[in-house]
Amino acid sequence: ETNICVRAWNSLKQSTSDIPDMRIELDKQIPMGAGLGGGSSNAAAVLSGINELLGLGYSDSELERMAVELGADVPFFIKGGAQYAEGVGDELSSSQLPVMGAVLLITPPTKVSTNWAYAEAIKYLPDGYSTGKFPAASGNSEEWKLFENDFEPLVFQTYPEIGTIKDRLLRLNAVFASLSGSGSTVFGIFEDEADARKALTSFSPPLQTFLAHPIKIRN
Repeated sequence: ETNICVRAWNSLKQSTSDIPDMRIELDKQIPMGAGLGGGSSNAAAVLSGINELLGLGYSDSELERMAVELGADVPFFIKGGAQYAEGVGDELSSSQLPVMGAVLLITPPTKVSTNWAYAEAIKYLPDGYSTGKFPAASGNSEEWKLFENDFEPLVFQTYPEIGTIKDRLLRLNAVFASLSGSGSTVFGIFEDEADARKALTSFSPPLQTFLAHPIKIRN
């Protein structure tokens, strides 16, 4: 019972004793070990889905408290959207970011261990490292320069082939590119979908490519 979806069911079972046995079918489309939160979003979907299916009445905040026991980034996926995370990732507040044209995701065959990345990344943080609140986004693409991923120095040094993907995306007119989570996926944000589609043709197997579009969701 190490599967995170089963653990999510068990979490609800511990809180509500009359949760029935269930059969959960998981059709994974998000690559594993890619820094895209595939397993975490699966767990959040189980919590939210069972809560709605059985009419358990748990609020998003209550589900988030259950979710953090499953993984630091699982609470994010209870509501989704753009959120500012603090603590270990469980202190969440809504954030308004511009909804832009298209996002191109490139996933190499390289797998980056999340446990390794977190254990090593702290060595790259400067003394007295602190974070501040981002200002409200106005939609200006220049604001993306405010964002950085502290895993990049570690991951790009260890796996230089991942760093070259970011460089290529920027050369292909992405207004912003970054490692996703601890990797190995790198994403590029394009204001013009035509540019994103053109950039996509520059990447070939064994690299996996995904073209995505941001959506507005409920608050």
